[in-house]
Amino acid sequence: MKIEPHNSFTGMPVLDNSVLSADLAIEARALVKRFDGFTAVDGVDISVPRGAIYGILGPNGAGKTTTLRMLLGIIDPDSGYRRLLGHERPTDVARRVGYLPEERGLYPAMKATEAIAFLAALRGVPLKEGRRRGRELLEEHGLGYAADRQIRQLSKGMAQQVQLLGTLVHNPDLVVFDEPFSGLDALNQGKLERMIRSLAERGTTVIFSTHVIAHAERLCDQIAIIAGGKVPFAGPVDAARDRLRPQVRLETRAQDGLWRTALPADARHEGKFWFFTLPESGVEPLLRALIEGDAGILSLSIERPGLHDAFVAIAGEAAARALEEAPEAPVERKGRR
Repeated sequence: MKIEPHNSFTGMPVLDNSVLSADLAIEARALVKRFDGFTAVDGVDISVPRGAIYGILGPNGAGKTTTLRMLLGIIDPDSGYRRLLGHERPTDVARRVGYLPEERGLYPAMKATEAIAFLAALRGVPLKEGRRRGRELLEEHGLGYAADRQIRQLSKGMAQQVQLLGTLVHNPDLVVFDEPFSGLDALNQGKLERMIRSLAERGTTVIFSTHVIAHAERLCDQIAIIAGGKVPFAGPVDAARDRLRPQVRLETRAQDGLWRTALPADARHEGKFWFFTLPESGVEPLLRALIEGDAGILSLSIERPGLHDAFVAIAGEAAARALEEAPEAPVERKGRR
């Protein structure tokens, strides 16, 4: 990849435009960020296709938030390259981006409609139009009854939904969510998942960070796995899962016999079933050996590895444990007074 002289405005290296893809909403190469000698992000590469749902998956402290802030131009990398919606300076396209930070924050005395209108105004939408859109969005998402309530009168989940709508009120081309599911109950998590899918169906690019594998597996077209400030994998979810071979679960009538020599070396017997990795030769030679050896096949299933197994294989056991042990923000059901 060709690197041109440093950009006079940002001081960062500039890629030859001939190698940039018009199909990418975000492109970043070798991003590095240090804080007081600590390397929070260490050479991250990310390519987000336009119109995709893209997840950044990793435990707390892995560098997800720092990476998002660099991509958006909130902070500058110490080295590396980024391009957002075709622009080398992310702030040039800030009005085309919606951003929901992990640290939520609305003015408690503002009414819900005014809070959305205020966020719209920050993206260039006139206040009157912002109020109209805000009330319309609240009605559309079942919160019309709260349009004139102050933020302090809303539950945490409702306030978070108001801020979410404020992120979308200016019809952005790119939406960036930092841990958007944190603190939401199951019902509102489902609503948010449907909203993310709806945005992508309209052609909006959605990128979100999460430490919950299930969200990434259900929603994402592509992911970047981040651990210790590095990205050991970036690409389609299916490609991550394909790093591991499928697993076989076999139940036989016979308990022993020559057919057992056909089982792979990693076969283990648990209860009524045998579990092992599907051989490179495929399932047909195995079936032939089981039938000819009178194993008496009662059931046989081939299961593709899930994203959790792929994460463990790619990022390691320690990162997987940190992912599972990450604390979830408490769900607040009572209104704040």
